[in-house]
Amino acid sequence: MGWLDANLISVLNGFALAALLFLIAVGLSLVFGTMDVLNLAHGSLSLIGAYLGVALVGDGASIGAFVLAALLAAVVGALLGAALAAMTSAITDHLRQALLTLGVALIAADVLRELFGSDPERVSAPAALAGSVDVLGRPYPVYRLSVVAVAVVIGLALYYVLERTQAGAIVRATVADRGMVEAIGIRSQVVLLGVFGVGAALATLGGLLAGPVLGARPGLDSTVLLLALVVVVVGGLGSVRGALLGALLVGQVQTLGVSLLPGQASFLLFGAMALVLLLRPRGLLPSPYAHAGGHA
Repeated sequence: MGWLDANLISVLNGFALAALLFLIAVGLSLVFGTMDVLNLAHGSLSLIGAYLGVALVGDGASIGAFVLAALLAAVVGALLGAALAAMTSAITDHLRQALLTLGVALIAADVLRELFGSDPERVSAPAALAGSVDVLGRPYPVYRLSVVAVAVVIGLALYYVLERTQAGAIVRATVADRGMVEAIGIRSQVVLLGVFGVGAALATLGGLLAGPVLGARPGLDSTVLLLALVVVVVGGLGSVRGALLGALLVGQVQTLGVSLLPGQASFLLFGAMALVLLLRPRGLLPSPYAHAGGHA
């Protein structure tokens, strides 16, 4: 209890970072696990969401305006995801996918730099969520706790849709046997386009929600993409539960590492990833329906 009391804020920050990473990484995991597309522009989608927060929210807005901005970010993300899906639909080689989406990411970074400049931008939390509450005797921002709650709700909704609904069954069937799905009259391309759109929408939504925590600046897309890839590798492809577990692990290792061992924080993160890969090469909780190495 003495250790927890001394490091409570770092632990809570780990949960907040994990919530943001989950929202961003779960889309990357689903797209790679179900569509077998390695999308290196995923970090750019989150940065677009952050800059949408700069443009639409700025130094503060009502909670209603913030929610509308979040919905708009999700719509923009879905449209961009559909465009990326169309661009990669005819490419099955992971190297070519990586090169194409990396090119898109570099173009997006240059466009955002031209539009918003090279200086870090600040996004304020909604006024209604700008205060703090006591958590075990320590003040902690309400906004960060709200982000955790939003991530939990979205995670539960995704898990329910994928595991308990007809739409989820169609997605799983498309991954397992696309030819059979086509034979019964379901267009697999539409299914996979929908998955890509949802994944991209979550990335831009996560980027906007991350604005009051991480801000918006050039280079943040690469940082977010790297952390999201670690989450996917640790958690396992195509799995909502895996993305959640991976995000929790990465969030705590990152924040506690920076707090306790700032010089070795990055080594701790990648050391934890290497340990997981040694023990569980497919990740901690991979989906049994996900593609692995280009095969269903």
